[in-house]
Amino acid sequence: MTNKQDYKAGPIVLDVVGKTLSNEDIRRIAHPKTGGVILFGRNYQDRKQLTVLTKAIKAVRSDVMISIDHEGGRVQRCRTDGFTHLPAMKKLGDIWINHGKKADAEHALLAMNAATAVGFVLASELRACGVDFSFTPVLDLDFGRSGVIGDRSFNRDPQIAATLAKSLNHGLQLAGMSNCGKHFPGHGWAEADSHIAIPVDERSLKQIMNDDAKPYEYLGLSLASVMPAHVIYPKVDKNPAGFSKVWLQDILRKQLKFTGVIFSDDLSMEGASVAGSVVKGAEMALKAGCDQVLICNRPDLADQLLKDLNYDKKSFEVSRARLQKLMPTSNALDWDELQQSPDYQRAMQQLKDLKLIN
Repeated sequence: MTNKQDYKAGPIVLDVVGKTLSNEDIRRIAHPKTGGVILFGRNYQDRKQLTVLTKAIKAVRSDVMISIDHEGGRVQRCRTDGFTHLPAMKKLGDIWINHGKKADAEHALLAMNAATAVGFVLASELRACGVDFSFTPVLDLDFGRSGVIGDRSFNRDPQIAATLAKSLNHGLQLAGMSNCGKHFPGHGWAEADSHIAIPVDERSLKQIMNDDAKPYEYLGLSLASVMPAHVIYPKVDKNPAGFSKVWLQDILRKQLKFTGVIFSDDLSMEGASVAGSVVKGAEMALKAGCDQVLICNRPDLADQLLKDLNYDKKSFEVSRARLQKLMPTSNALDWDELQQSPDYQRAMQQLKDLKLIN
């Protein structure tokens, strides 16, 4: 935890190369333009190593937020040495609809309670190892079209997706972690994978707002942060959502009244290439309305950003105030304390009873 005077986070979220910090990693983290560090599977060996790594990062800069993509299912960076292998979110949606038989109130409540338990286990295990934040939940709808989304989605129905996301967010909050809805306004319709291509969604604004964007509207104040999609919606704007003032300022901020943090998706992804160079892309994303930009898996590009990124320092003070609200506000239990926690034991038992974990 850091107080306002100590919190000097910058607009860049970057990664580290390996399982320990190199001198180059330390240099990048210490840079005043750095505001966060995102971890990947290559940074994880076991719980002890992860805890040493997160402590080392905080020793360089106590105000950087340590984040990770840890959703459950196929997107979970820490899977061994005691970490619970959490279910894909589709399994929670399947409980709600009673596995395709007949949706009813009992199964809806079971699914909501399971989502809260998933969020609590996810956040408390990560926080026990020094990770502050996970980029979850996925709010994309499952249209059966996007392979990169697929079972990461709760459901096709925006009301079910939003309700389960809200329950999961409550579980995160109980463990002292904030949430991030992604990928605004929706990546479920576009078939291309924005990691390797530039997806295009040809639907109208009305179609998207009445369907994909509904979870963002339904979640309201419970949504702490948002990550826009590297998807172009040409009937709304020529730019991908993460570089679009129309999507981020006119629609997300003004129309949907969102007041939390906006993160860009990874600027090294192919879906971001339409912006040109990484520096141009970062500047474009920040001007469009992002509070922080992510650059992953390319330390050379991170160095370019640290050297050449220009941004409005005065307006970033507003972003910095938003970002600080995502930092944990409570002390985390260590791993051994967590295992003895009645709340953790109860959450684990709920998930076992529903056969969502082993």
